[in-house]
Amino acid sequence: MQSNGGLKIKSRISEIFSSIQGEGKLIGRRQVFVRFTGCNLNCNYCDTSLSRDPNYGEEIDIDSLYQKISELKTPDMHSISFTGGEPLLHADFIKDFLEKYPLTSMLETNGSLPGELAKLTKLVDYVSMDVKLPEHEAVSNWDDLLDQEIKSIKLLIEEGINSYCKVVVHPSTTTETVALIASRIREEIKKTSQMPLIIQPISPLELWKGKTHKLLEISEKAGKHLDVLTIPQVHKLLNLR
Repeated sequence: MQSNGGLKIKSRISEIFSSIQGEGKLIGRRQVFVRFTGCNLNCNYCDTSLSRDPNYGEEIDIDSLYQKISELKTPDMHSISFTGGEPLLHADFIKDFLEKYPLTSMLETNGSLPGELAKLTKLVDYVSMDVKLPEHEAVSNWDDLLDQEIKSIKLLIEEGINSYCKVVVHPSTTTETVALIASRIREEIKKTSQMPLIIQPISPLELWKGKTHKLLEISEKAGKHLDVLTIPQVHKLLNLR
């Protein structure tokens, strides 16, 4: 939210906390997580449903945010994770924050807002981008969403940002669906070796009992097109936030 009349820009944040990154390429790294409220998608597996509400949480300015982050700093802290909700709904706030406080940072985004992402490509160090499947029921027009996500992937590769795509899969996910997305990315984007695809089995892992062969099948099919890793949500295995 941008204030007028020279007042400080503020955004609504649901929580700020320190924990271990449990997903993706920075798995195991200590981060301070800044969770923004509001989301433009409505995924059926969302585990931060309160953050969908744009009125949830506390309004905070960039100086106050820096103070709260400073209070959570530990010697092992690797970076700040801007997450949500969808943090790109707050791109102007994040831009102002990183221009004033250039901390090592990671953006966790659904990639549906490439125009907002462009505001941050010179400022963030890492990007974790969720690619949604049709079965996630995130939007009514999945083809349009995938088009926007591919625009975001192209932008990240062009800017040379350390990034990866992540796909949340269910035991019911078909190998063909993930392979289709991987092939589409490979067809439309050069230098896909710079954008690995992380297959993330949905939690809890008890859902996969007797079905883990599906993860091998998905990895094999997607691996024909992209560099693939399969990584569960480790923070949930450790019972961490």
